[in-house]
Amino acid sequence: MAEIRDGIDELDRRIVALLGERMRYIEAAARVKQDRDVVRDEWRKADVIDKAAQAAEDHDFPPALVREIYEVLVEGSIAHEFVKFDQLGEAGE
Repeated sequence: MAEIRDGIDELDRRIVALLGERMRYIEAAARVKQDRDVVRDEWRKADVIDKAAQAAEDHDFPPALVREIYEVLVEGSIAHEFVKFDQLGEAGE
């Protein structure tokens, strides 16, 4: 059982590292967007979630669970991007 838990712990560390890398891209998006109104893009949000659900199917993982996870992930990413966008705007004023 310890070996299984160690494997899960290692995967969790790798997942979090990838999430951190993903967040750096979110921050890059905040730097290139000129208008705060384009931070939230519902079409893009739906597209990201749909692609993740399809990838889940391809990897024998429950797509409904991925949709739930990605709903939280994308909303959190949007919130983070708004914060970064506002910080950049304040720094440039």
